[in-house]
Amino acid sequence: MTVSLFDSILFQSLFSDREVAQLFDDQAYVDQMLRVEAALARVQGRLGVIPTDAAQAIDAALSGMTLPVGELTDGTGDAGVPVPTLVAALRKRIDDEAGQYLHWGATSQDIMDTALTLSLGQAVAVLERELDKIVHALALMAKAHRGSVMPARTRSQQALPMTFGLKVANWLAPLLRHRVRLEELRSRLLSVQFGGAVGTLSALGGRGLEVMEALAVELELASPDVPWHTQRDGLAEFAGWLSLVSGSLGKVGQDVVLLSQSEVGEVREGGQASGGGGRGGSSTMPQKSNPVSSEALVTVAKMNTTLLPSLHQALLQEQERGGVAWQLEWLTLPQMVTCTAVSLKHARYLAENLEVDTARMRSNLDASNGLLLAEAATFALAEHMPRPDAQALVKSACRDALESGRHLMDLLPERSDAPVDWSHVREPANYLGVTDELIDRVIKGV
Repeated sequence: MTVSLFDSILFQSLFSDREVAQLFDDQAYVDQMLRVEAALARVQGRLGVIPTDAAQAIDAALSGMTLPVGELTDGTGDAGVPVPTLVAALRKRIDDEAGQYLHWGATSQDIMDTALTLSLGQAVAVLERELDKIVHALALMAKAHRGSVMPARTRSQQALPMTFGLKVANWLAPLLRHRVRLEELRSRLLSVQFGGAVGTLSALGGRGLEVMEALAVELELASPDVPWHTQRDGLAEFAGWLSLVSGSLGKVGQDVVLLSQSEVGEVREGGQASGGGGRGGSSTMPQKSNPVSSEALVTVAKMNTTLLPSLHQALLQEQERGGVAWQLEWLTLPQMVTCTAVSLKHARYLAENLEVDTARMRSNLDASNGLLLAEAATFALAEHMPRPDAQALVKSACRDALESGRHLMDLLPERSDAPVDWSHVREPANYLGVTDELIDRVIKGV
């Protein structure tokens, strides 16, 4: 087993998303730093901050360059950051005259934070794409099962009738809000970092803001009001969003785990294993079909909740630039992004493959012998007697139904001559309130 399952070949289909994980591997990060250095030279050349010939030479040398990560390993250990060694390695590949203008007026954190932001921008695009697919799949499921009546459960006990379509709409609703949240935080997250040694851009004289804004345009990032070296709220906000998404999807996974228990059996994950046969098979029990994706959803949601406090700890930055909290972000944020990507991957599988057993839902409703309709019976009787009296009558009948095994709606007419249409009350589908309207209110936001 590897140190991190996010990088494991053995566990990658369960606990990794290669498309996202690769955005944060060493080579990808070095490539992003090269991209930032090249962009900085280009804009400074256009603005006349550095000689045009030097800017063109730097850009030409860095464009398409693959710098072996191994060249930076020892230097990173010595400096605590990879940029000094990176700059030295690049200057060896550029003529001396042009090389002196590489990294002009920047500091290591400028390059690293902006490189991270570029990687996050790519990751956000993937997460948003997958979230959209889940949203549309769940909307279709909610529509398809708007009339699939099932037991609603509160505190793990059968409570009242509901429809599976409404349950799915409740899964969907927070995801729609998460899409809005992502759009709102995007510009605060995807912002260029360029401040020089202490955030004053003093090395560039009076042209620092001009360079910062041009660099933002060049890299298609937002331009902040001020360099954010020790203002890490954007990253912490994004980490909160990641935890919200994985938490909402973890709730879906938890529901599916409970609904797929043998004694409940109302849903199952469905689909086929990669090697053929059913998913979730046991090494020794042929009858088993374990809820693999659902369990993974719960696991990564819990993982993200444990990682989130680290990003909040990283808000405590020292003075104008620090090291400790900054390094804590390196250890934590890529894992949170990958956790969320894993969550979206498994959630999409469920949204597209979940098998719903409506017959078993009806069977579980009928097995209660009408006890799920005790509230319905109470309110039907309350039209003809004081509600406290109706509650007492129904509560007594519920006890008898449990002891005798008789249906509640057979017992109540024997205890009251109120003109209630007990055949109507007996049908769970007649006690769904405004379920259809609620489903429509959610799916209209898709």
